[in-house]
Amino acid sequence: MTSDESGRTSTPSAPALNDDDVARLRDALANARYTVDAVHELLGERASSALNRNATIPGQLALTGDTPLETLTRLWRLQLPVPANAIRAALPAGLPLEKLVEGGLLRVDGGDRADSGGGGGGGLVSALVDIRPYADDTGDWWVVADLTPGLDGRSPSIPEDHVLGLNAASTTLAQLTVRRPARRAFDLGTGCGVQALHLARHCDEVVASDVNSRALALTSLTARLNGIDVDLRSGDLYAPVAGEHFDLIATNPPFVVSPGGRHVYRDSGLAGDDVTRRVVVDGAHHLAPGGILQSLGNWMHVRGQDWRERVGSWIDATGCDAWVIQREVQDPAEYIELWLRDSGESSGPAYERRYREWLTWFDENDVEAIGFGWINLRAAGTRNTSVRIEEWPHAVEQPVAPHIARWFDRSETLRVDDAELLTTHLAVADDVMLEQVGQPGEEDPEHLVLRQQHGLRRARASTTAESGFVGACDGSLPVGVIVDALAQVLDVDASSLRDDLLPRIRSLTQEGFLISHHR
Repeated sequence: MTSDESGRTSTPSAPALNDDDVARLRDALANARYTVDAVHELLGERASSALNRNATIPGQLALTGDTPLETLTRLWRLQLPVPANAIRAALPAGLPLEKLVEGGLLRVDGGDRADSGGGGGGGLVSALVDIRPYADDTGDWWVVADLTPGLDGRSPSIPEDHVLGLNAASTTLAQLTVRRPARRAFDLGTGCGVQALHLARHCDEVVASDVNSRALALTSLTARLNGIDVDLRSGDLYAPVAGEHFDLIATNPPFVVSPGGRHVYRDSGLAGDDVTRRVVVDGAHHLAPGGILQSLGNWMHVRGQDWRERVGSWIDATGCDAWVIQREVQDPAEYIELWLRDSGESSGPAYERRYREWLTWFDENDVEAIGFGWINLRAAGTRNTSVRIEEWPHAVEQPVAPHIARWFDRSETLRVDDAELLTTHLAVADDVMLEQVGQPGEEDPEHLVLRQQHGLRRARASTTAESGFVGACDGSLPVGVIVDALAQVLDVDASSLRDDLLPRIRSLTQEGFLISHHR
């Protein structure tokens, strides 16, 4: 990382290795067992947890040997200088250290030249980019990104073209994305290529784009290092895929709400939450029939307007089925402080100036809070769409993707009129429990609560009639027969009970408390 005369920091040039050297590097990583599990076992629980908090001291104390795995872990996981001879010992014969230096992955300081032979080879080697082990339930990967800022309490200013590595947002999107087989997928704003790796597991063709040329270079290395094909394209938002359609779009766009910013990984250059709106509205036009778009995003809570109306207007413009879940809400000042810390702008005159400008902009635009959440769309091909926009800050079961996929499935199933709904057979989902809450000794419970054990783990208060209906749903009888029988038991008018229960039955089915039972 270097500084120019203006004081702005910049990253080294993007790494560039030919395919043969990438293959040799892959062999070196594999032979050293440089994987998530092996590194965790090597470091132990304490040091691994500390690394997740950007602290390397426990890891330094845990590494006492000089095996190839320990060398690569020091170099890339702890981002420490290591002796050049140790790196040579960890590399295959066909991949000289010189290649990785010339390719922009490593730097040699002091001692002999990186390509020296014989008994030389002194000096220390430092990483210029991060190579991080990563994995899913199927297997292992390696992800190439820029070095982690802020290790061990340091607070460096982050370059404008910085490419984030593995982080909470990338993990969240990976857990959110539906993993059903698809023909074409689009990773908008690919960054270091994490989502492209996941998409390649279940999609025939993966297109990935970024406005940051350095991100594309690092994604190229990530893809080749893992032996996957990704169609990389340069450009903003959907410009690189004009006129194309996809079965799945997964995106973690630069959604930070601000009057404008210069960090490409988080700032779109668009004021406010307009980038999130454009990702949603414009993205709908790039969905194939039945295609799904899933995005993380921020949106403004504007004084005098319910945030659901604001986001709902975007959804209305798509004509898609949609499930929007707001996960967090932050005060504007808290939000500004978070993102100034994130970019290393946490002190000094520049911090104060930026803070004032940002907060003044929020006040001038009546922004009372900023919401963060998940936006899920599906091209429904009908005007009778299902739209749910809700706040759910509670813990959910991860990965949540299967539950989102089934929510869209149920939306399709429920696109029937009441007469047809009355003929369907429903059963209680396996994870649903009925809780009866009341005072000890009381004959009747004060509250009936239906609670899910999986997915969003919803709990909903239930009426006696609703609970009675759910209790009778075992798939053997159609909805209409159960409602009529329940009316007799409760001694109420059957027609009135149908009017009361049918909207509830739709809601219970949409939320997954009840599932269609095919006889």
